[in-house]
Amino acid sequence: MALLARFAVVSDLHIALPHTIWDSPMRFHLVEVSIPAFEQILDHLEQVKIDFLLLPGDLVQHGERENHQWLVRRLAQLPFPVYVVPGNHDVVKYGGCDRTISLDEFVNLYQGFGYTDPSRPYYHHQLLDGLHLIGLNSNGFKANGEPFYSGHLDPEQLDWLDQQLEQLSEPQTEQLTLVMLHHNALEHLPHQSRSPMGQRYMVNNASALTERLQAAHVPVMFTGHLHVQDVAQADQLYEVTTGSLVSYPHPYRLCELTASSTAPGHRLDITSHRIEAVPDWPTLQATSRQWMAERSFSFMVKLLTSKPLSLSQSEAEQVAPRLQDFWSGVAAGDGLFDFPELTPKLQRYFNTFSATAANGQPHCIDNNATLWLKN
Repeated sequence: MALLARFAVVSDLHIALPHTIWDSPMRFHLVEVSIPAFEQILDHLEQVKIDFLLLPGDLVQHGERENHQWLVRRLAQLPFPVYVVPGNHDVVKYGGCDRTISLDEFVNLYQGFGYTDPSRPYYHHQLLDGLHLIGLNSNGFKANGEPFYSGHLDPEQLDWLDQQLEQLSEPQTEQLTLVMLHHNALEHLPHQSRSPMGQRYMVNNASALTERLQAAHVPVMFTGHLHVQDVAQADQLYEVTTGSLVSYPHPYRLCELTASSTAPGHRLDITSHRIEAVPDWPTLQATSRQWMAERSFSFMVKLLTSKPLSLSQSEAEQVAPRLQDFWSGVAAGDGLFDFPELTPKLQRYFNTFSATAANGQPHCIDNNATLWLKN
């Protein structure tokens, strides 16, 4: 096996300079750790000598111009290339305002981090010989400039994608293509595309994307937004979604891509790491998990009262405290869930979130995995 590339994925940074942090007592995000945690990761990545870094959106806290400007300056100092796409927190309104950037401004700010054409918020870049990256914009906006509830790929972008995939699929070329976008295109939670809560994190026309990628034999997408560690698969197409830098378990990924000299395709080895502590947060893992548990009640009540469970408000309020650690288990990836104190109906539902194969045995590939990519 010949090493083709070593790269990293860090998602949902939510970079927030201290004076820009706004008070929201029930937020899950520990944006206070965004900068020291990111700096710690960058130190590690310089030591292991990666070829490039992928940042699948939500680069800043909430669209703030000065947070974007800080990040652009910091990325420009790195000894390796960085590629970004916008997340829903990066452009909170299409035209921006006095404090937040517009979509056009995002593209201009991040010229050199994937973008080369200021006229469009998506790009195709050759990373290395035989290795390409397509960065997509999954932020959709209404006519008044407000964002859609879910992600969206507009027809113009899909037409452009068809052109890129056609070029990359020419039989005389041996090319491997990676795709990066913010919103999920495959389900990472049970029935995610049918749940109003889950739909928020998905591309609302996901099949328009996945069918194109499958037809062109693109093997893998990198996404964020959901703030969980998970690897999903549909036929030969994988989607690797990475948890948020600023919420439990504060993960990032190192990936090694190798090409076989004896068989077609590539091997992708994924290793996940966690930020264990930063200044002022010496027990970050335990503190962050407890932070999430203490703020889980309203979220769990909403989940329990929504379809398919549809519990009454009073029933949900009784059950929710027993599930305060449920979402941190999902976010950590590779979770195995068993709540014997719940009713059989609830047990069956929450067991479906476990990292198991079709035969019911543990199948833990969310954090550390070897994926065989057939292109």
